[in-house]
This record gives sequence, C-alpha cells and structure tokens, in this order.
Amino acid sequence: MSTAGVLAVTAAMAIGLAPAAAQAEEAAPKPPAKPNIIHIAGKNIDNKLVIAQADNSRLFASLLSEVSWMAGARSQTVPLTAAKLGPKYIVVVLANKSTLQTYELFPMAAGGPRAHRPAKSLGNKKVTDGWFYGRLSMPEALRVSGVPLETKPDVVAGGIGGGVGQDIDVNAKPAAGVDQVLGEMRHLFLLNGAVLVTILLGLAGIAFLIRRRV
Repeated sequence: MSTAGVLAVTAAMAIGLAPAAAQAEEAAPKPPAKPNIIHIAGKNIDNKLVIAQADNSRLFASLLSEVSWMAGARSQTVPLTAAKLGPKYIVVVLANKSTLQTYELFPMAAGGPRAHRPAKSLGNKKVTDGWFYGRLSMPEALRVSGVPLETKPDVVAGGIGGGVGQDIDVNAKPAAGVDQVLGEMRHLFLLNGAVLVTILLGLAGIAFLIRRRV
C-alpha cells in the first residue's frame, strides 16, 4: 500500500474513533460536588447567615460536622411536640449555588439537641424522613455562626457524636458540691470510728474476762 493509502486509512480510523471517545468522555461520571457554603435561617435571624469555607474554613468545618453525618444515617428517634422542640433553625449545605443537603436543627429541645432530615433534604436525591439526637455541641456551633443563642463555654468542641442513643434526663439532680461531699465523708468516718471503738471495747472486755478466769 502506498504512503497516501496508509495516510487515508489512518485518517478514517481517527475520524471513526473520535465520536466514540467523545461519548466515553460524556459517559464518565462527574465527581460529586464538594460543599463550600452553608446558609442558616430561623428564629430571630432577619437575613440568612452565610458561612463560606473560603472565609472561615474552621467555622465552616465545625458547622458542617454537625449535620453531614445524618446524610446516610438511619432515623434514631421520633419527633417531639413543638413546645418541647423549641426554636427551629434551617441549615442548608451548598456547593456554590447548588443545594446539597437541608436539615432542621433544634438546639434547645427538651432533653438535648434534636435534628430533622426532611425527605427531600439531599438535593435531587430522595431519602426517608428522619429524626436524630443532635450533638451536644450543636447550640455552641450555631451560636458561634451567628445564631442568637446563649453561650455555653462548658461545651467541648465536637461534643458527643451524633446519635447519643438516649435522651438526657432533664430532671436529674445536679452533681453534689464539694461541701456536701466532704460532709458525707466526715459522716462516714465518724460512723466507721464508732463501729471500730465498739469492736475494740468488746475485744477488751473479752480479754479481761479471759484473764480473770486464768
């Protein structure tokens, strides 16, 4: 075959492969969009709060960790009444302008924070409606983000992981103070001392009787 013929065959093969390559490129799945913006709306928030990863990556990551674990989790609990749930804050996770996740947070719920994942919360992906035990750090994470909540400096960043598995007993008695603990210890020592003295007196009496008989 002449050089011209070889070139003609090569060109024809290239032309035939071009559409296939283009189709393969179009069929390749696009990588999932990464969240970089969070919107917060709710009670006493006039304009929605915007937390962008580019502006404050640490705050963005902290707030994202409060909700991202619920995306594929199974519902853990049942909804409370509106009075027990307290104020609601809607948290929307976006990748630029595309909504990825939507959650409803109740940081002041009776028995500890609660969270709700609506059935249409993951953009175009439909999931089942779910209720969850929120992290104990939720109120502080929202407050630092701009939500008007009372400060809780005793909450450690990260708190207890999502899905504690049980309600916090709101009627539980507070831990005993130092004075109460010391008082109880003193009472215990006095009680033990009285018992010890009684035993020693008994042993002394027995020893005295034995010596008299001898």
